[in-house]
Amino acid sequence: MAAKLRARDIMSGGVQCVGAHQSLFDVSKMMRDLNIGCLPICGDNNRLTGLITDRDIVIKCCAEGVDPATVQAGSLMAKVHWIDAEADAGDVLRTMEEHQIKRLPVIDVQGGHRLIGMITEADLAKNLSDEQIAEFVSRVYTSAGMTGRSGD
Repeated sequence: MAAKLRARDIMSGGVQCVGAHQSLFDVSKMMRDLNIGCLPICGDNNRLTGLITDRDIVIKCCAEGVDPATVQAGSLMAKVHWIDAEADAGDVLRTMEEHQIKRLPVIDVQGGHRLIGMITEADLAKNLSDEQIAEFVSRVYTSAGMTGRSGD
């Protein structure tokens, strides 16, 4: 079943971006309101430039005693890995496993390189076989440990 699926079939659509210049305070309110723990960061050209997680905000800002209203989202973004909307489910899993990430932005390369969705662990669980999920969990969580990689 999964071999026929493409990234666009697995993803959750309707993803919202935050601007690189938005404050972490505003980003955290947006995360709260959307009930999510990660948001893509888009530059002034509305293209994906990074991701920011709730953990990034807590560890790199709040725990350091910095006021989240004074820090721009773009200052915390880490390298972002993404996948083409036309990639197959195997490529999705390989990308997430290789980079030990739990969230993967989906880009419509043919449609103007736009961000069209996000693939999360929940999306994988809904669309892939139990065996594929078990393999993913074993590869991402066993070797990731407690390293605090971006995308947590």
